[in-house]
Amino acid sequence: MRIRVCTAGLAGLIATAAILLLAGANSSALKAQQVPAASTEVKIDNFSFGPAAITVAAGTTVTWTNRDDIPHTVVSDDKVFKSKVLDTDEKFSYTFAKPGTYPYFCSVHPKMTGKVIVQ
Repeated sequence: MRIRVCTAGLAGLIATAAILLLAGANSSALKAQQVPAASTEVKIDNFSFGPAAITVAAGTTVTWTNRDDIPHTVVSDDKVFKSKVLDTDEKFSYTFAKPGTYPYFCSVHPKMTGKVIVQ
């Protein structure tokens, strides 16, 4: 038994397949760009950060919310980020672009400490 292959038809089929693959790759790239950035929250309450230590992926935005009746700040040990004084229900956010460990504290109450680990 002999099988005949029409090379013109085969070339067209290959070209069509290549176009479809490229179109799929482009739509996948667009979908990846549309994914919302990750975020997480740390609550400030009863003179503590909760959770005291968090691990996040690079690109994650961390938001601290003061739930205490006392003003607090959020300041990294190396001054990479620093909030203003946060009154009750005020928030501060920072996006962690680079992997590393970021210890922080409240400058009003230095015994209040926390840590963000970025992977």
